[in-house]
Amino acid sequence: MTLRPLQDRVLIRPVEQEAKSPGGIIIPDSAKEKPVEGEVLAVGPGIRGDDGALHRPELTAGDRVLYGKWSGNEIKLDGEDLVIMRETDILGIVDQAHAEQQAT
Repeated sequence: MTLRPLQDRVLIRPVEQEAKSPGGIIIPDSAKEKPVEGEVLAVGPGIRGDDGALHRPELTAGDRVLYGKWSGNEIKLDGEDLVIMRETDILGIVDQAHAEQQAT
């Protein structure tokens, strides 16, 4: 099954955080926070402004994004937990190349 988001909506696969803290403590599922980072799976065509022009989203499938902890709607598609939200609920795009350069 596939889902094609409408307007400025974005379909995201949340990325689970490490099960260990930086100090090596294993974090139980009950203490884990909701994911706030995810991978964009699909993006809608955009939304029409007051002038009638189509404003295309800045995101593309494959982007890694940060979003608010309580943003969007959780859905289950083919047994997988996903989140669908408006593009305006996304806080930013994680630049993987930049993050890898700073890690080295």
